Amino acid sequence: MTALWGSTGVVALAGFFILNRWTPQDPGRISWCLFRDISGISGPGCGLTRAFAHLAKGQLAAAFVLHPMAPLLALELPILWLWWGLRLFGGARALNLERWALAHAALFILLWIARLASGTLPP
Repeated sequence: MTALWGSTGVVALAGFFILNRWTPQDPGRISWCLFRDISGISGPGCGLTRAFAHLAKGQLAAAFVLHPMAPLLALELPILWLWWGLRLFGGARALNLERWALAHAALFILLWIARLASGTLPP
């Protein structure tokens, strides 16, 4: 299990460096969102990858415009990874991740509805 934890950290770090070097293109060229391809509107997670690319470059405002939850998630993910490591090595108590995940899912949906109503979804 510790190998999985370490591998996850290495992959996340590699992802950070890739996102730092990647310049997001016009989303009309390539769509990675099945929801948008089928429905014609951006989904609750649309813009997150591009927002993380901006965060990796330190561009907080650009990231926030693409997806307001990106900075929160970018802060939480390494914290959760560190907690997982502490848990593996006996230094942390268990967390209720189901509540955390449900709260985030609800926030994603509420944010998506608000952005859909206000016309501020990313292309």
